[in-house]
Amino acid sequence: MRGKRLATLSALAAGTLAATGLAFAPAAAAVTPQTATITATCTIGGGGAATLTATQNGTAATVTLSSTAITAPIPIAANSVTSTLSLVNASGGTTAFSGKKNPAMAIGSGVSVGPLDGTVASGDSLEFYGGSLKMTIFGITITCTADAPQSPGPFVFD
Repeated sequence: MRGKRLATLSALAAGTLAATGLAFAPAAAAVTPQTATITATCTIGGGGAATLTATQNGTAATVTLSSTAITAPIPIAANSVTSTLSLVNASGGTTAFSGKKNPAMAIGSGVSVGPLDGTVASGDSLEFYGGSLKMTIFGITITCTADAPQSPGPFVFD
């Protein structure tokens, strides 16, 4: 009898702790889709397919752009590219994601920038088509624009 009572109390205590943990857990914010593809044309470095990856934590969000088709015109050191990614908001205006984060890139290697930081509101629907990516490398600004809407669709933030 004592064993049953101990098991019951243990189960109740575990259930109470689990429920308390859920009550105090931070609300999970999600962006959908988490990845999208675009086709872009750049003033230097060519153009082609690129992947955008978005994350969200409350109103803070990041976007990373990577491409094997858009290439580095010169050797680029890590964290030396100042980037601003402007995404068009379906409700009007643009939302900027910026930063100086990139891996080291050799001449002709694919370009990757980010994660670039930005601020979003719940319900924001952001699209690269109509926006741009501006990368400043050694004082030279390279601008990339999308040739068509991103696929599977805009990023919608929770």
